[in-house]
Amino acid sequence: MASVNVGIVFGGSSEEHPVSVKSAREVAKSLDTAKYEPFWIGVTQSGEWRLCDGPDEGWDGGSGRPVVLSPDRSVHGLLVLDEGKYDTVRLDVVLPVLHGRFGEDGAMQGLLELSGIPYAGCDVQSSALCMDKSLSYVVTRSAGIPTPNFWTVPAGESVEPGRLTYPVFVKPARSGSSFGVTKVTREGELADALEAARQYDSKVLIEEAVVGSEVGCAVLGNGADLVTGEVDRISLSHGFFRIHQEDAPETGSENSVAIVPADVPAETRRLVQETAKAIYRALGCRGLARVDLFLKEDGTLVLNEVNTLPGLTSYSRYPRMMAAAGLPLGDVLDRLISSALAEK
Repeated sequence: MASVNVGIVFGGSSEEHPVSVKSAREVAKSLDTAKYEPFWIGVTQSGEWRLCDGPDEGWDGGSGRPVVLSPDRSVHGLLVLDEGKYDTVRLDVVLPVLHGRFGEDGAMQGLLELSGIPYAGCDVQSSALCMDKSLSYVVTRSAGIPTPNFWTVPAGESVEPGRLTYPVFVKPARSGSSFGVTKVTREGELADALEAARQYDSKVLIEEAVVGSEVGCAVLGNGADLVTGEVDRISLSHGFFRIHQEDAPETGSENSVAIVPADVPAETRRLVQETAKAIYRALGCRGLARVDLFLKEDGTLVLNEVNTLPGLTSYSRYPRMMAAAGLPLGDVLDRLISSALAEK
């Protein structure tokens, strides 16, 4: 049986570039190469695309060949520059291993739609919707699921500090991994927090601080056919969860521990899983997503955020939750790719 040509795009020009490279390295360890022929497409932080041997150290040092993903459906794959001319490589499916802007926000998905190549994960609409926290809150609320109270501050506008009840979190509306997020406890801190958030996005979100534990649920699949991982809970000693910004997250976090399975009652576990699936469907997700929620002391749940291309690193929450439910990363990848191919 001929192997399936899988284009794996990683890296990217967002602030989450290093996390994407680490995710790609875990994919390389777990992908079944007896079934799949990987074509590694690395995107440097400056936005150059290279066809390389893999995501190992030095992939972005110039050894790879320049490559583009062609929007021409007759190509159905890559245009590779080789000795002054372009060769083509047909791809059967693309696995985007990209986080943040230009990878998780619908931009890459739009290019893949133009190319006609099946791809794993959420489509353009759900990717863009989940990337913008304010929009995902509006849709989730319309489905009857609580979200934090929030305010949006567009570019060039300000907010009157006295109208807020502190503490609040100030964050970029369209970013991830807690980049640009500040907990504001008094009026005098608000201006600096807005400036920090605007380094990553012109649109800023201010949301009330929800008192409760952060719990998460990994979701895999499409439509009515959804699988969930074991629920996790983030145990914090101080501050808030931002492991991807730490110096050596592989060795642990300075302020947090992800407990998998979560130390919550069985009925709470089921509620988290069912709520996560309801949010996933309401936002039109497909393929995979990680749904993060706040668990309040009274047992109710409030949406935190939805990650449509969650981290797949050795320390990431999504693969750990799935593995705890009996699905190692190799099986998750197999299901993702098979699902994408079935929809073409």
